[in-house]
Amino acid sequence: MARQPLVSIVTPVYNEAGYLGECIESVLAQTYTNWDYTIIDNCSTDGSGDVARRYAAKDPRIRVHRNADFLSVIANHNVALRQISPESKYCKMVLGDDLIYPNCLEKMVGLAEANPSVGMVGAYAQEGERIAWTGLPREESVVPGREICRRHLLEGLHIFGSANAVLYRADLVRGRNPFYSETNIHADTEVSFALLKKCDFGFVHEVLTFTRVRQASLSTVSRGLHTYFGGTLQVLLGYGPDYLTMEEYEAELTWHLADYYRFLGKSLIQRREPKFWEYHKRQLEQAGLGFSRLRVAAGAVSALGHVAAKRLRKSKMTGRSGKSGTGIGEPITRDC
Repeated sequence: MARQPLVSIVTPVYNEAGYLGECIESVLAQTYTNWDYTIIDNCSTDGSGDVARRYAAKDPRIRVHRNADFLSVIANHNVALRQISPESKYCKMVLGDDLIYPNCLEKMVGLAEANPSVGMVGAYAQEGERIAWTGLPREESVVPGREICRRHLLEGLHIFGSANAVLYRADLVRGRNPFYSETNIHADTEVSFALLKKCDFGFVHEVLTFTRVRQASLSTVSRGLHTYFGGTLQVLLGYGPDYLTMEEYEAELTWHLADYYRFLGKSLIQRREPKFWEYHKRQLEQAGLGFSRLRVAAGAVSALGHVAAKRLRKSKMTGRSGKSGTGIGEPITRDC
């Protein structure tokens, strides 16, 4: 029987002592056994390093790397990926407060081994109580890289998954330094577009990973700032011309910017905090497009008109004037 290819697993961790043991146990429980595992301690102060070292003392496949200096989240992920073994064929990141289900490696590696053109494998993920990364028809398990990127941009088919939800061919990881862009909070999506220029995308139609939803997590911060708009803009500008015709690219960019400013107009009415505006102004300026206060104001006017039209339709249906509503803030928030 052929030997299983080596999988390098990495876990970047900072102050996750309460969850790290469960994360490590999920790796130890894998039905796939040929792996090595590096836990990267980003100067934790809560005992996470001690948890990692206790497991490393019991299993020679586990080692612990401690950063000399504290790093930002994505920079720490890049350090983690530089720890993979030179002999590994595949690479899997498991975040310190998340976990993978027992058949995760077996299913992902099995699909990649059966399809040598596949460089990246995704799957459904449980995120709190919901199932994420759905939308790909069940009969599709391998999709050409160019096709899946076009469907992401043109159809909104978002299935690449977070860093915890995917497996990469290790040579692709070793071929990029840094692997993730440290200027994009959605670096995991951005790197997918870079990799899929030269490989295909595989997808296992099973729930293989679990992501914990917590108030302080990067994904929660992302949702609070609505970083989707800035992240999508970076992907469009960086990779749109590679996957779309010029006509498609210009149309998508025009539509996205219009939608972006409509959202910012709603946010102006909602009186978002300074941190929110600093983020979005920086995203637009770094993209070379500038931040237009005039377009934000126009978006606010459009939002007010949209709310007024909704109230008028509702009053016609109910026979009421609508004067007893709670004001423009609440329905606009719901629309967002």
